[in-house]
Amino acid sequence: MSYKVASLFSGAGGLDLGFQESGFDIIYANEKDKNIWETYELNHPDTYLDRRSITDVQSADIPTVDGIIGGPPCQSWSAGGSKRGIEDPRGQLFFDFIRILEEKQPKFFLAENVSGMLAKRHEESLENIMELLGAAGYDIFFSTLNAADYGVAQDRKRVIFIGFRKDLKIDYSFPPPIEKKKYLKDIILDLSDSALPALNKSKPNIELATPNHEYMTGGFSPMYMSRNRVRSWDEPSFTIQASGRQSPIHPSAPKMIKIEQDIHEFVSGHEYRRMSVRESARIQGFPDNFIFKYKDLNDGYKMIGNAVNVQFARILADSIKDAINKSYG
Repeated sequence: MSYKVASLFSGAGGLDLGFQESGFDIIYANEKDKNIWETYELNHPDTYLDRRSITDVQSADIPTVDGIIGGPPCQSWSAGGSKRGIEDPRGQLFFDFIRILEEKQPKFFLAENVSGMLAKRHEESLENIMELLGAAGYDIFFSTLNAADYGVAQDRKRVIFIGFRKDLKIDYSFPPPIEKKKYLKDIILDLSDSALPALNKSKPNIELATPNHEYMTGGFSPMYMSRNRVRSWDEPSFTIQASGRQSPIHPSAPKMIKIEQDIHEFVSGHEYRRMSVRESARIQGFPDNFIFKYKDLNDGYKMIGNAVNVQFARILADSIKDAINKSYG
């Protein structure tokens, strides 16, 4: 049985792709960032993309679906963002997710956000969100999961909210961790020697043999140099950030040397380059035939860093599908 899904705050569609791989049908997506539209529509040709702000979308504009998925903007909850949580207009977009959920009443929903929203300063806001999700008619299941525990070559902790409509009486359990780990050598080793630098620090390089296999150049900030940014081939990647300047360093370089607290240096005589857009995409689970369109590499890194890892999304989607199918017996 195929379940229809609406995707909100879709970005480039990593979460959508994972659900598609699990057999769900993504029939509607919403994304207001014009720098993402071309990428989404190129890679999701069968999904209708609504380009308006979610605040302008009425529930009647969205077709009848079995599920709603999405990652409301996380910058305001992030340790690297404003930390203002629900006080930030971006943080308040979670309420639009709940508004549409309450009015559409699909069988299930999944919402993903950064682990920073669990910080003590956001405790009251989180309780408010949980109460509203429950009041919308859903049994809520909530956990912090690390994608590295699910066969992903990246440490990426995220808060996952999954809900099922109360009348379905579904008892859900999050999928158990996978024993077999994956590391950088398993994901990007074959790309090591073919990456090219961006033109003029962040402009696309048209001479690429592998699409999007270019990396941002330019200096590194004191904040970046405050700690080691290199993981070895036999480790999972650091979290892929939504910023080219904050991209992890390629594992071909030795780990940075700690000089003193909050000060690290590169080992002299070695090349330290950022991960390419394609390497970042691989680490986030996007296949090589998923093409990112941009005029500035910053937009490529941003789309990838803001996405949900595709393999991780598929595992969650499988667990939701199994729970629903079991309830229908």
